[in-house]
Amino acid sequence: MAEIEKKEQGKKKKLLSERIFRLRVMSINGIFYDGKATCIVLPCIDGETAILAGHEEMILAVYRGEMRITDPEGETIPAVIGDGSVQIEEKRVIVLADTVERPEEIDVRRAQEALEIAQEQLRQQQSIKEYTLSQAAMARALNRIRTASKYNS
Repeated sequence: MAEIEKKEQGKKKKLLSERIFRLRVMSINGIFYDGKATCIVLPCIDGETAILAGHEEMILAVYRGEMRITDPEGETIPAVIGDGSVQIEEKRVIVLADTVERPEEIDVRRAQEALEIAQEQLRQQQSIKEYTLSQAAMARALNRIRTASKYNS
């Protein structure tokens, strides 16, 4: 009986290890996450992309939005991510982004002020370049506010 239980536990461990991959998430400020994961969900051009172990090898563009990492214990680690890229290999995923923040690290008041400044700049006459920068600032502020309020309420 004990031998059967050991075999079952061995099968479960093997299945779990097949679903785990090495994940490294880095930004300009340093390494955000470096460890094992079972899933990462990233904002990409056509919506959210979930990456699991054994995913097809590719490189994708990552857009600003909400990122979610699921660790081997099943815990979800949410974050706000800026523009960047992800390199996917069989058992390894590397994410490079300009910014990555945990929701609890976001200063909502400061993000709200940045949103108001960006909205005011959009109302003013600007060059195309300034207008585009103002739109990007507004999108970044909205994303930070939305993610912080979702996880910090």
